[in-house]
Amino acid sequence: MRLYLVQHGEARSEEKDPERPLTDRGASDVRRVAKLATEAGGVMVERILHSGKTRARRTAEIWAAELGIAATEADGLAPMDDPSVWASRVATEENDLMLVGHLPHLARLASLLLVGDVGRSIVTFRLGGLVGLEQGPEGWSVWLALPPSR
Repeated sequence: MRLYLVQHGEARSEEKDPERPLTDRGASDVRRVAKLATEAGGVMVERILHSGKTRARRTAEIWAAELGIAATEADGLAPMDDPSVWASRVATEENDLMLVGHLPHLARLASLLLVGDVGRSIVTFRLGGLVGLEQGPEGWSVWLALPPSR
C-alpha cells in the first residue's frame, strides 16, 4: 500500500484573507507537482482526502482533477490533530491513498509511521510538495519525494 502525503500549496496570509485560499503561485506549484507525479512518477490513488480547510481542499481538488477522481473532506487532518488517528486508519487500508493537509500533522504522521516517534523530524515537507510512503513487510519507507521547483 502506498500513502501519499501532500502539504497544501502556498496560501494567502490570514491577515489578507481569513479563509486562506491558495495564491496563484501555490496553485501553480500544486499543478506542477501533480502533473509530474502522475506522468513521470506513476502516482495513482483510490481516494484523496483533505482537512476541509480552504487551502487543503483546493490543493486536493487540483490533484483530483489531475487523477480524474473526487476529493473528499475527512476528519483528523487539521494542523494540530493527533497523527495516531491516521496511523491506525492507514494500517487497515488496502488501496493507495492520498492525504492532503498541514504541518505539523503531516510531518508527525510520517515520523510515526516511519520510526514510531512523532517527535523525530524525519521528513521535510514543502508547500505544495508530495511525499510518498510505501508499506512493506518490514514497515513503512519513503519511496518518493517531490517538492515544487522554485
